Amino acid sequence: MLAVATGVTVWAIQPHPTLAQDSKTTPAIWTKNQQVDALMQTALLQQRQLNDSEGAANTYGRLLKLDPHNKLAWYNLGFIAQQKGKTRDARAAYDKALKIDPSYTSALFSEAMMLKSSDPDRTMELLKRAVAAEPEAAVIHMQLGLLLAEKGRAGEAGDEFRRAVAADPSLRSQVPEDFRDSVSPSPTSSQAGSIR
Repeated sequence: MLAVATGVTVWAIQPHPTLAQDSKTTPAIWTKNQQVDALMQTALLQQRQLNDSEGAANTYGRLLKLDPHNKLAWYNLGFIAQQKGKTRDARAAYDKALKIDPSYTSALFSEAMMLKSSDPDRTMELLKRAVAAEPEAAVIHMQLGLLLAEKGRAGEAGDEFRRAVAADPSLRSQVPEDFRDSVSPSPTSSQAGSIR
């Protein structure tokens, strides 16, 4: 398995001007999807296991030349740029991922967290879109609650904190003290459906 992954990685890392269309010169022509898959696997390996964000970014760039509508590649380019402090590049990449899939929760949440201190209104908009796309995402509800609490919108913040704790009770300790008593999971909420 490691030999196969290494072979794919070596193929994907090496520059390829173009794959020949003549089967006599190329014994096995990879389809576009196979190339995209190999490049994605290589980029993920570079990014996550080899900690080679520069190499991963280059590989994602090659992948996007083949498949410019690959939201995961755009998202990962944004993530790499964000880690390097390149906020403008990160935002542009996240926005491209969101043009492909407007409800892509990972891109919505990452861009929101990146903009939290500089653009709270945009952050709130992104977080609302994220919870609409993934209503059970406790962490997103928690972040939205914190932002609403900062803006003095206690009623809405309390609702978000209750949703967060209902989805993940372990988050209760992270709820601001002013809201903590109102977010305890209700024992009757899980029993309500069983009593008729």
